[in-house]
Parts: sequence; C-alpha cells; structure tokens
Amino acid sequence: MTEILRRIEDIVAPTIVGMGFELVRVAMSRGGGTLQVMIEPADGRPMDVEDCANVSRALSAVLDVEDPIPGAYTLEVSSPGIDRPLTREKDYVRWSGHLARMETSEPVEGRRRFKGVILGLENGAVRLRLEDSKEALVPLSIVSRAKLELTDALLDEHRRAREGAEQAH
Repeated sequence: MTEILRRIEDIVAPTIVGMGFELVRVAMSRGGGTLQVMIEPADGRPMDVEDCANVSRALSAVLDVEDPIPGAYTLEVSSPGIDRPLTREKDYVRWSGHLARMETSEPVEGRRRFKGVILGLENGAVRLRLEDSKEALVPLSIVSRAKLELTDALLDEHRRAREGAEQAH
C-alpha cells in the first residue's frame, strides 16, 4: 500500500467506523482518477445502495477538508460483493472453507499465484488446499492480492445471509 493510500485510510476510517461500517479496502485506479473505498456493515447485515450513498456523502466532506489527493478524482464507495477481496486477517478466518485466488509479492515454494480452499490462518500465514490436494502456507505479509472465487457454495451462503437479514426485518 502506498503512503497516500495509508493516509487516506487514516482519514476515512474514523468516519466509516462511526457510521457503523468496516473499511475493507482503499484503492486508486491505475490512472489515479478514481478513489475506491470498499466498506461493509459492521453488524454483518447486507449492504444497500443507500448505505453507499450515505457513506459517500460523509467521506466527500472529510476528504474535501483534508485534501489528500492532488488533482481531481472521483470517489467511489462500494460493497465488497460476493467474490470479495480478502484484505484483513479476519477475512481468511471468516471465509475459511471457500475457494480463493492469491498473488504474492515474493515466490512461495517457487510460485506467486495460488488457487485453493482457505483452510484458515496460522501464525500470520494462510493455509490453502490447492487444486492438486497439496497444502500451501502463504505468509500474509507477502500477499499482494487475494479474492474469493465465485462458487455454488459461496452463492448459497450469500443467499442464506440475505434471507436471514430479510426475516430479521
């Protein structure tokens, strides 16, 4: 993560948390024209468009005051979606048992790309069962990108969560 993204994360996180959400990721588009802030409700309920709009308005005001990005940009507030990025330790625990793709900044056992079922987190490393049934231990400190793969099991879990949220209302 670049210094400017760390600074932006420090600026927006208190507002996001104060509004009842968790910060999943802050990213800039390759050309620098779009600042993406990915959030999810802290209570686990499903996101809706109004959540994104409310957080976007609040973050716009905070970012206008702090002005961390030189030049013009577009703010995009979104949810992680079903095939979400994995950015925090708790994501690997929460999504254990699901298929993920990972890329590392350094080779692990001769490779930088992994696809496998998340088996959990051990001493700062993600344990994966790879497609060939072997296991790999990938240190979180060198994971440059990771996301869930869309599978029937993931879709089923997402559907069950939505149904549970609808019944709660």
